[in-house]
Amino acid sequence: MRELESFSAIKIADNENFGFSPDDYSKFKFGSKTIARKFGYELAKRFIAQLSHMPLTGKKIVVLPSAYSHIQTASCLMKTFFVNRFNLFLYQNGHPPVEEAKIYRTVTYREDYGEMSAVERFNLIKGDKFHVDKMFLEGKVLIFIDDIKITGTHERIIIKMLDDFDIQNKCYMLYLAELQYPDMNPRIENYLNHSFVKSLHQLEWILKNDDFVFNTRVVKFILNASHNECVQFLKNQSDSFLRELFYLSLGNAYNQFESYHQNLNYLQHLVTEIENDPAEHKGVYDKIPFYSLYLSTPTP
Repeated sequence: MRELESFSAIKIADNENFGFSPDDYSKFKFGSKTIARKFGYELAKRFIAQLSHMPLTGKKIVVLPSAYSHIQTASCLMKTFFVNRFNLFLYQNGHPPVEEAKIYRTVTYREDYGEMSAVERFNLIKGDKFHVDKMFLEGKVLIFIDDIKITGTHERIIIKMLDDFDIQNKCYMLYLAELQYPDMNPRIENYLNHSFVKSLHQLEWILKNDDFVFNTRVVKFILNASHNECVQFLKNQSDSFLRELFYLSLGNAYNQFESYHQNLNYLQHLVTEIENDPAEHKGVYDKIPFYSLYLSTPTP
């Protein structure tokens, strides 16, 4: 019989007192490595305190961040720092470090959960399929990590995955924060997501003033911006940034969304120029024409 416990480091009781800075949370959701470290350490600290009356069983522990396809989510970066601090605790207490695993998802979304009601979230995600390596997880304690629990929809999908794969392990569901009362408006998440980042201008502030890591939200936010705003933003970015953004977009199949086409085609045009520049055009691209990688004709 599966044992499942849920733990949230912070309980959000109302729409004004969150227990953390909304601007920090917004920066975290848009790629701030600095804030991801802060949140990951805090989650580990509070979970370790909780373990004082839930002693470790001696079994191996596997940590799994929120499900993703090709591009990681913001919570994946928070998971990295949670693992760092949790491994320190395990080392200091004579335990081996955690192992890590991925939850694979089969559906790519354009929509933003933060703007949705509980019903809308469930209707969007209910057709998704999550997959894990059951043999690797056999007999281990599982720690699932996400940044915030709003309606519990994502957790229900994980539990369904565990049921589908007949995984009966001891499981912890860990969250940085959780809405304390079920009647609170789930669109509060949208406010938190965009407390600091409301346009590409604020995203550029993070790029210039903080350690930055791409995640799913960042890529979608850029591709979904107005074309004029996107063009001006992309013109200010480095070649390495443009390359990474383009190939991440292809890896998550964002070319399938018509609303992204104009910005993605312009990005493709910029990357084409980079790859075909004799000063940059080295190695494999000397033999394989870059146009053979196109999915559509770029728009200048």
